[in-house]
Amino acid sequence: MKPLQLIFLGILGGLAISCSQRVAGPKGPDGMFEQAEYQEAISAYQKILEDRPNDPEVNYKIAESYRRSNRMKMASSYYETALSNGLVNDTARYYYAFALKAQKDYDAANEVLEALVDQTNNSSLANLARVEMQNLKELGVIQERNYYEISTAGPINTAAAEYSPMVSKGEIYFTSNRDDNKIFKTTGTPFSDIYKAKINGMDVDVTSVEVLGDLINTPGVNEGTITFTRDGNTVVFARGSDGGKKSAKEVNLYISRYRNGDWTEPELMTGINHPDFWDSSPAFNRSGRTIYFASNRPRPDGSSGGIDLYAASVDANGRFGNPRYMGNDINTRGDEMFPYVDDEGRLFFASSGHPGFGGLDLFVAERKAGKTSIRNLGIPVNSSDDDFSMIYTDRTHGFFSSNRDGGQGDDDIYAFIDNSPDRKIINYNLTLLTLTPDSITAANVALNEVVIKVMDNEEKVLQEVTTDENGSLTISVEPEKEYLLIGEKENFFTTRLSFSTIGETIDPGAVTEEVTNKDYSREMVLDRAEEGAKFVLENIFYDFDKDDIRSDAALELDKLVQFLQDNPEIKIELGSHTDSKGDDDYNMDLSRRRAESAVNYVVANGIAKNRIRARGYGESQPRASNTNPDGSDNPEGRQKNRRTEIKVFEYNKDTGKMEELKEIKQEQENPNPEEQ
Repeated sequence: MKPLQLIFLGILGGLAISCSQRVAGPKGPDGMFEQAEYQEAISAYQKILEDRPNDPEVNYKIAESYRRSNRMKMASSYYETALSNGLVNDTARYYYAFALKAQKDYDAANEVLEALVDQTNNSSLANLARVEMQNLKELGVIQERNYYEISTAGPINTAAAEYSPMVSKGEIYFTSNRDDNKIFKTTGTPFSDIYKAKINGMDVDVTSVEVLGDLINTPGVNEGTITFTRDGNTVVFARGSDGGKKSAKEVNLYISRYRNGDWTEPELMTGINHPDFWDSSPAFNRSGRTIYFASNRPRPDGSSGGIDLYAASVDANGRFGNPRYMGNDINTRGDEMFPYVDDEGRLFFASSGHPGFGGLDLFVAERKAGKTSIRNLGIPVNSSDDDFSMIYTDRTHGFFSSNRDGGQGDDDIYAFIDNSPDRKIINYNLTLLTLTPDSITAANVALNEVVIKVMDNEEKVLQEVTTDENGSLTISVEPEKEYLLIGEKENFFTTRLSFSTIGETIDPGAVTEEVTNKDYSREMVLDRAEEGAKFVLENIFYDFDKDDIRSDAALELDKLVQFLQDNPEIKIELGSHTDSKGDDDYNMDLSRRRAESAVNYVVANGIAKNRIRARGYGESQPRASNTNPDGSDNPEGRQKNRRTEIKVFEYNKDTGKMEELKEIKQEQENPNPEEQ
């Protein structure tokens, strides 16, 4: 339940307003308020208070104007006056508690929430109040100081707002509204642009500060949070609307790439942005193949929330798409925004919904052994004001933003040192090489641009990545976990590979280096999909002179069942071969019966009968000589000849496409929120 639509505006959200230019509306403070021109509305309402200082409705509108433009501290006294002079509004009481919390008056905030729970008829609002009361109880646990040392980032800060730092290639990028050429009526402050300056370690050269050009910044439009891939060659940033007919309605994410010595024209990230909702505060992961961002779009399961965190990965075409809701461990009924992933894979983000000191607090989420733990970073990083946009420039240093008292005037950039005693890093990395048999030599050669679905042991897709031009990719994996890798490429058979890190966890106590890498390597061979293709099904053994399926053979046939399910576009022949011992006719009959037993097993496990046929070849197609040149027995050759072989006798690519379309349709008709 969202009692009043909470959209961060202007400074803090880095663009949470939907349009930069507004259509002129009715004159007077109410018209300004309805058009989200909150600073002008405040000025107009305050003139009314000169004659009617205790007017409850006017005080309430001023309080709401401050709240909606993210100045919660300034809203407190106006909520109090409105409520003490007869305003009957449970939502106002709820937000009054948050305004008191922003003033560090935690006891008073709790009293307001307790009274609200006892007196309101709004059950949803009462539940929200109970959650916040519990958050206040937990303040005692997180009040302890941590190992962070903080300081202002020096003269890079001005009386205007500076926030959302990002470091790339020896330069610090940040958002600021220091240019006063045009005023944003929502907040009464200038529009925000993205700036950069040279940086050496943690020292910022303020003489080098410059605003980015028109490729990124648009006059009369808010630009906000910016992020780069590790190589600095891809940038994503948030931009508001210019109010034009062809402009996007809302704040959206744009992407630009460095090509041939220059940046490309920024493109709207259509695979990520929601046309009717706010999308901002982007952040890449280490590989640059996943991007995290904040959005106020509806949740996939229909539950209520404010601003939530989402993730999207690169698809086979190199584009980001299919955003995934990051779950209720991270997202709350409040707001989660400004994500950042460090080199250890830890997710830092700002939240107003997890237990905190007031406004936005900074949190870190870590996932170990399949479970996510979330920790408030505590004092001095967090305060009763808004603390957000944390990044690390190395293992122990970084920057964040805050509008706490003691700064230059508005949002400021702060530097920090992380002095945590145990900062040993253990990275678990899997390098996968995709191969295919050469058509002439049959030796395995690299196969590039194979789409790899990385799945957990319940076959839930964790990420989707593509091998590079050398058929290689490296992904981060977790200790004590089983994975399933599925490789797909047009005109090649879909292939599966199991991988596990169970039992190989490194004891941090035994590590001496600050950074330790546990590296794994695996190969995946994909065979070309074509009629006539042959494969030997390994380890299909039968008892002497029998044709029934043994338990060890059943395990291998289960793999064949899975192979046929993964590749619906093929029909196969399953052929059984023998060595030359025994009578020719007997071997032919035995091999036929063994092939039929295998086919019957596969059909019994869900494969359509018309997709597989049995054939016995006896000893007619040896792969090796059954005897040595001197006439003696050749056991190794006989073993190679006693084999079960599959051969593709029909390959129809359209069948696979039809099955894929059917699955997509079923997913659309029966969506599973947990997988989103």
